[in-house]
Amino acid sequence: MPSIKTLGAAVAGFAAVVSALPAIPKFTPNQMKIHQYMKRQNAAAAAAGLTDIDILQFALTLEWLETSFYQQGFAKFPQSDFLALGLSQQEVTDLINVGQSEQEHVVLLQGAIAQAGVQPVQPCTYNFGFTDAKGMVGTAAVLENVGVSAYLGGGPLISDSGILSTAASILTVEGRHQTFIRVASKVAAAPQAFDTALSPKAVFSLAAPFIASCPQGSNLAITAFPTLTMAAGANAQAVTAGATLQLQSEAAATATFCAFTAGGLPGGTAFTPFTQTGGCQVPQNLAGIVYVTLSSAGPNSGKITDDIILAGPMVMQVS
Repeated sequence: MPSIKTLGAAVAGFAAVVSALPAIPKFTPNQMKIHQYMKRQNAAAAAAGLTDIDILQFALTLEWLETSFYQQGFAKFPQSDFLALGLSQQEVTDLINVGQSEQEHVVLLQGAIAQAGVQPVQPCTYNFGFTDAKGMVGTAAVLENVGVSAYLGGGPLISDSGILSTAASILTVEGRHQTFIRVASKVAAAPQAFDTALSPKAVFSLAAPFIASCPQGSNLAITAFPTLTMAAGANAQAVTAGATLQLQSEAAATATFCAFTAGGLPGGTAFTPFTQTGGCQVPQNLAGIVYVTLSSAGPNSGKITDDIILAGPMVMQVS
């Protein structure tokens, strides 16, 4: 190892060696955007006080909800009800298997959390409002889509590579669930080229209406945004691009924009002006499942953050 006296000579020699090495490839503009996004997301996790285990607990809460959804649905509706919808026997079997794999996700997450010396959250009491098998399949399509968005949004917040790998192994299966249910429902398998990431708070806001109560110690350190709904008589599952939306929320009076979040949009979100009386317009470049929120700002960057969300999200199907 060179001494301080010979440091100058060593540095000169090192520089000569380095100059002879192949140039280190630079990040492309897209790679730099991803890098900055990762830095911003980790900073957001730290600012929110979320640890890797908190994020796993959040994932477990969602997996408990999905597991209970399928258990309760298949306990209430016989297979003949699903066959009557036009599903084949294989599709009904696959739908049952979706519920079983959600239960396996629960077991995996419980083990990962327990290994860290933390008590895993327990299942809550849920109110899914089942009325028929058709409604259950429709809700399943929404839940699986939200599951994909949850893992996409939560992944960049995780710092431990092992925990990130666990989350990724679940994400890919949630994506398969989502596609299967869409195909079985006779709609486009993949209406968009990209899926949509949502923050933990946005995802919990979508799950909260199904949760009646949770056992002591199983409440997350996340509060839901105020609920956002379509005006009376309007259907969020049958919206066309360019249409005017009339929305209702306790936070509507202070909102100035509608935010439409979907995969593939520049920045992730398109904003259009909103007023309580006039509503807002659905952008023309949307298709498939879109998450709608009311916001206090409409940044040109197209980036939606929790600090400007006032209500929502609401799940909307755009054609």
